[in-house]
Amino acid sequence: MSISLSSLILLPIWISMAQIQQGGPDEKEKTTALKDLLSRIDLDELMKKDEPPLDFPDTLEGFEYAFNEKGQLRHIKTGEPFVFNYREDLHRWNQKRYEALGEIITKYVYELLEKDCNLKKISIPVDATESEPKSFIFMSEDALTNPQKLMVLIHGSGVVRAGQWARRLIINEDLDSGTQIPFIKRAMDSSQICKEHKNITFDWLQTSMEGYGVIVLNPNENYIEVEKPKIPVQSSSDSSDEPAEKRERKDKVSKETKKRRDFYEKYRNPQREKEMMQLYIRENGSPEEHAVYVWDHFIAQSAAEKVFFVAHSYGGLAFVELMIQREADVKSKVTAVALTDSVHNVWHQEAGKTIREWMRENCCNWVSSSEPLDTSVESMLPDCPRVSAEAKQVGKPAWRGSPQSPLGGLQKWNTVRAHSQPCTFPPHTPARRVKNPDASAQRRAQLLGNCCF
Repeated sequence: MSISLSSLILLPIWISMAQIQQGGPDEKEKTTALKDLLSRIDLDELMKKDEPPLDFPDTLEGFEYAFNEKGQLRHIKTGEPFVFNYREDLHRWNQKRYEALGEIITKYVYELLEKDCNLKKISIPVDATESEPKSFIFMSEDALTNPQKLMVLIHGSGVVRAGQWARRLIINEDLDSGTQIPFIKRAMDSSQICKEHKNITFDWLQTSMEGYGVIVLNPNENYIEVEKPKIPVQSSSDSSDEPAEKRERKDKVSKETKKRRDFYEKYRNPQREKEMMQLYIRENGSPEEHAVYVWDHFIAQSAAEKVFFVAHSYGGLAFVELMIQREADVKSKVTAVALTDSVHNVWHQEAGKTIREWMRENCCNWVSSSEPLDTSVESMLPDCPRVSAEAKQVGKPAWRGSPQSPLGGLQKWNTVRAHSQPCTFPPHTPARRVKNPDASAQRRAQLLGNCCF
């Protein structure tokens, strides 16, 4: 059994406390002093002394991992999946390693969006100066010019960035599970539409062949991190009018203070981690600000007659905030909104009655549930219908439920609405779960079931 350095440092203090506790009042005062000393010791910080350096590779090859033909992350030599506990009993170090790998994967997904999906990387703010912090989104070539349809994708909160649904799924399962790439490709792939819609009219097919323009939002890229500037310490020797003896005494005190500070810094930050500060991106300092900015400068300016949103988790909240701030514009341009495990709350966000009514008619929230696909799921909020994504595994996100939903199912709904055909959801039932859908729900399940973009 290995004994950490921190344990060895604290062992004498614990022994002293045990011995002192057997004594009288004087010893109790010493015990109090020792307890106070222990309370001042940050054990997490002290344990950093046992860590290997936080020096990780900056490429997948450096980590000795690669994505195989199935989009699974595998070790180059062993073929094994990613291992989090690379070093036993060093959770913080393992977490830092995982985060470093995650940053590499984020860049890898960006490359896939540009190379495999043929999306363009667009810098924002659009009028940013050379020196100010910037973010970016991704768009298809026809995102602003497609006269028919535009698909907008918004991911959730956390470490995910444009093109991702969940970093954990990318690392532990595959790219199709954790990225937005399947949505993007199917939205843009007119050949897929042609193959799977053989029994529709030529006019309908001709419209579908135009495919969707696509805009991929990046709502978590709200700031850039830069190293915090060090405040220069003014030397006391500059005071030439002071007596030499006083200057020497002040210099001596200054050197002792610096020595103590350096010693404390060595204890506090043994890994020499840089202290960072955040510089927020203008008009994009939060997911909600970002959604409004992209709407004003891109989506509202697009030629598309019908706009469709797919929003996951916090992305649903960002969409509701967009509706609150741009209600009339959104209603005039957006045809349907497909949510997955959305965390929006119309009460907390103070969405008005007209917004709630619009959401009931034009939104649907696929949620993680073991119920059959598209079964109505209870909701305490008077907004959009909630239906099952048939995600049978615990913790399985809604977009990974049935192969038909929401990736296929929501788009059938969107496609039907795009062509002004009737698409009716079952009556909203806020306080009960419907296990046997009625005729209208069965009709909706049929519409949403076996379909493609």
